[in-house]
Amino acid sequence: MCGRFASVLPADELARIFATEGPLPDTQPSWNIAPTQPAVVVRRHPQTAARQLSVLNWGLLASFVKDPASARRPFNARAETVATSTLFRGAFARRRCLVPADAYYEWRTEPAGKQPFAVARADGTPLALGGIWEGHRGADGEITRSFAIVTVPANELLRTLHERAPLVVEAADWATWLGGAPDDALHLLHPAGDACLRFWPVGKAVNNTRNNGPELLAPDVPGDSGLLALG
Repeated sequence: MCGRFASVLPADELARIFATEGPLPDTQPSWNIAPTQPAVVVRRHPQTAARQLSVLNWGLLASFVKDPASARRPFNARAETVATSTLFRGAFARRRCLVPADAYYEWRTEPAGKQPFAVARADGTPLALGGIWEGHRGADGEITRSFAIVTVPANELLRTLHERAPLVVEAADWATWLGGAPDDALHLLHPAGDACLRFWPVGKAVNNTRNNGPELLAPDVPGDSGLLALG
């Protein structure tokens, strides 16, 4: 699954990497983005189809919801049902996005308690996590734009942390994910290659969302544990 991630690159660098157009959002780096918080995503503009950077809330608010105050706002969408679920299928068909992340966090239960790990690309480039987004118009006319991250079964490497993982979309597939036909996007719903990713233990400060700084990604390796970055 994916319940916390880091996104620290400035908007102009993200625009260069993802070849987006239009004005850049005013963003701040965050090493500890949690559900309900805003985050930068790459999406196609609904009218112009231009690729752009947008700031959306993490936790999908479906367009058909009548009472946002009591509505479910899932932050993950399972790949197995994303194309058929009433909650997700419209967004999957027409509103897919990429979520840039320098790393995401996962927790593994160990004898001493839950140990957090950071997961990143082995080649040092940003992760492009597959997501879906929605726009909800409230009774006052205000539009809330939100997103969820699609999850897939974990690959062999990540299965030692958790049985599921966020969908990682490779650069060659970005155009298909953002604007291709739904049937083509379905073919991208698979685990990342084992050589694509690495992970390492980090300190438990990441458990508290009030903590937010580069130290959260620093390796936290007990002297005799043998835990190292893997990839």
